Order: sequence, then C-alpha cells, then structure tokens
Amino acid sequence: MGFSYDIYTKTTTENHYQVVQDVFLNLYHKGYIYTKTEELPYCGSCRRFLPDRYIEGECPTCHFSSARGDQCDDCGRLIDAKQLIDSRCKICGSSPEWKQSEHFFLKLTAFQEDLKKWVAGSVGWRTNAKNFTTELLNQGLIDRAITRDTEWGIPIPLEGYESKRIYVWFEAVCGYLSASKEWAASTGKADSWKDFWENDDAIHYYVHGKDNIPFHAIIWPSILLANGGLHLPDRIISSEYLTLEKKQFSKSRHWAVWLPDFLSEFDSETLRYCLVASGCETSDADFSWKEFSTKTNSELIGNFGNYIHRILSFIQKNFPDGVSFPDVVDEKAAGFLELAEETFPLAASAIEAARFREGLRHVFNLVEHGNRYINDAAPWTAIKDDRKKAEDALAIAGQVVRCLAILINPFLPRSSERICKEVGLNFSELKWEYPSPSLLKVNDPRPLYKRIEDDSVSKQRSLLGK
Repeated sequence: MGFSYDIYTKTTTENHYQVVQDVFLNLYHKGYIYTKTEELPYCGSCRRFLPDRYIEGECPTCHFSSARGDQCDDCGRLIDAKQLIDSRCKICGSSPEWKQSEHFFLKLTAFQEDLKKWVAGSVGWRTNAKNFTTELLNQGLIDRAITRDTEWGIPIPLEGYESKRIYVWFEAVCGYLSASKEWAASTGKADSWKDFWENDDAIHYYVHGKDNIPFHAIIWPSILLANGGLHLPDRIISSEYLTLEKKQFSKSRHWAVWLPDFLSEFDSETLRYCLVASGCETSDADFSWKEFSTKTNSELIGNFGNYIHRILSFIQKNFPDGVSFPDVVDEKAAGFLELAEETFPLAASAIEAARFREGLRHVFNLVEHGNRYINDAAPWTAIKDDRKKAEDALAIAGQVVRCLAILINPFLPRSSERICKEVGLNFSELKWEYPSPSLLKVNDPRPLYKRIEDDSVSKQRSLLGK
C-alpha cells in the first residue's frame, strides 16, 4: 500500500514488557494502582474465569445483543461485565457464576477534574472524540481493574500474583511509549525518545477508530498524568466506521477486501485515493466496488491522471528538448499559477488538522483549474500557427504538473514518484513548497493508472461471503 515505518513492533517484545512493568510499579508505589477484591464471571463448564472478550450479553445502555465484558462495540461505552444483561460464556454459551478474585485497579477517579480541564482546553480533536469524552467525564469516572485471571500476557511485577496478568486496557496503550523507546535504541541514541515525550513543543497525534476513544482520551491520559513528566495527547483523531457494501467487515464471514486479491488486480494508489476521498472522517462511510470503479475512472484517471498525461505526452512529442518558462504570463496564466502556489499552505493546513479529504480536495481543485486552463489554451491548435504560444501554455501547465507531483505525495506517494521521474524532480529531496520554474524536459511519460473494467469489479464483488 506504500506505507513506511520508522519501526514496526508488537506488544509481545521484552522491551514492551519491561516498560509496562516499570509504569505499573511507578503508579503502584504512588498509590494510583491499588488492590481490591471483586466478583468476576466464572464459567463452571470451562472451569475458568472469563476474560472480558469471552463473556458477552446485552448492553445495558443501547441493548446491543453481543456486547463484550469490557465495552459495547455498538455504542462504544465502557461497561463492567456484571452490567451485561443475560450474560453468557462465549466459548460454551452457559451462564457464568460470579466468584471473588483480587485484582489491581487504576484510580481513574483521581484524574476526573484534571481530565475535564484538559479536554476543555484541547484543540484539534475530531468532534466525535471531544463529545464522547466529555459525556464520559460528565457521567463520572470509576476505577477500573487492570489485571485479569489468565496465564497469557504481561506478568504482574509483584510476588503472589503469578496466575494473573496485566490487562490489555493498561498495557496496550503503553505501547506508544515502549515503541518510542525501542525506536530510540535502534538508532543508537537510547534517550532520543525524550525529544518527543518530555518536550512541550511536540505535537502528539493519536489516530484510531471511534471505538478506541475511551482508551486514548481517558485511560492513557490518566496513566500519563499518574506517571508524570510525559506529554499528553494533543490531537485525538478518531475515525467513524467503514462498512463494505453496507455490511460490517468480517473475516469469519469472508466479508472483506483481501489485499493480496486487490493488489493482484488493481493499483494500490486507487484504494488509497478512494479511502481518503470517501473516508469516514466525520461520519460512517461505505466502501462499494461500484463507487470504487466510478471514482477511480472519473476522478483519479479522468481528472488527475488525464491532465498530467496529456500535458507531458504532448510536450514530449512536440518539444523533445523541453519547454521554457515564459518571461511574461497573461492574467489567466498568472491566476492559475497563483492558485498552484496557494494550494501548498491550504493543503498543508488541512493535513495538519487531520482533514485529509479537505486537503485532497484542494489538490483536485487545482487539477480542475488545470483542465480548464489547458482546454482554453488549446496548445494542440495553437501549435499549428504559433509555436511559441503553444510552448508558453504547456510550460505553465507543466509547472503545475511539477506542483502536483509534490502536492499529491502525502496521499499517493507512488504516483508522486512516477510524476517526479517524468518531470525531472528528485523524489528523495522533495520540499513542500512551490518549485522554481525552469526548463521542463519530459522523460518517457506513461498513463499513471489503468482503467477499472466492469468484469474486474464483478470478480471482486463475487468473492464476498465466500
């Protein structure tokens, strides 16, 4: 898909275990983690305490029939397993009994007021995150158990609790810190993680689905406040849900888009484009193969790809030695170039605010102006009587192609690299700025994308549910 990582890690590494245990002990010694005995679900048939994901029932808030023992996937609320209506063991289906067990609790109540002030003063959050977090805080936080009766996971770093483990609620979010420390060690500068975590000028973005809002806006900030000295989240970027052909994605029901199948038929850039252009930033969205085909053919190919290819191919064919940027430009060309220059800060501001659809729209607005400009200039007609006029128009349009090679980079990096090769830009040294006009010599331009045919889409659609 064209993604890259500074580091790719998991929560099963020795480094992660150590970081989590260090944070756990720090909070325990400060009094923010304490022990308490509570009643937990126990399945007599399976002869085990049931972890949260192994007990389900009706949500007490929205009455979703398959809520888990820690959270409802439908309304997103955190719940206690004992609140479930008609709870049952997910393994065997029997009703659980309730037995006493001692566990460690995170004292969330200690941070109720601090979190309220923090949320009230926050900026750059998605609306769903701000509203949902405010609602949770207004309801009042309760202390939450952060250990479970199980033998897999991170051991509790205290004697006498060998049959219990630190729960994912606590340890998974610590992965942001442990990954940073692992990255720092891999660079040979073990303390460089502090440049991000102990720096008030850093800006931390947390990007996730809306079902994870409580963990990023309540649990993790509480851990950070309790630990002390670490940077709190700045931007909570919570996406809404994405469905597939109006149904929820499901691996077990084979209702999914499998990337190996997709990439055997289509360019990865087409999927990146569709997921941004029709993304679930502010409301739930649906991916359909018909819309994928339409958006790719009419927008990505018909507007963006068509503009770039027809400009570059016409230059190469008629001006193999390149086109020189004119010394003087007319009013229409000046306005077009001014828009190109203005698109850089406009798109940048949208991206920094995690409004990716808006950022992409700014880029495609420039493309639409480009198509109108070149249609009006009609260099294919002008070249018959006035070669210089045709060259000037192509140089203006080609300068905007250079701009697009840079502007499209955050969204479609492989397309950006292809365009850069064709217009002589150094892809590895791109800067987010309007490029200086110069002689434009085109190198072997080719269509960026292949049209999506109906039979290819029908084939992918037929794979769903099988």
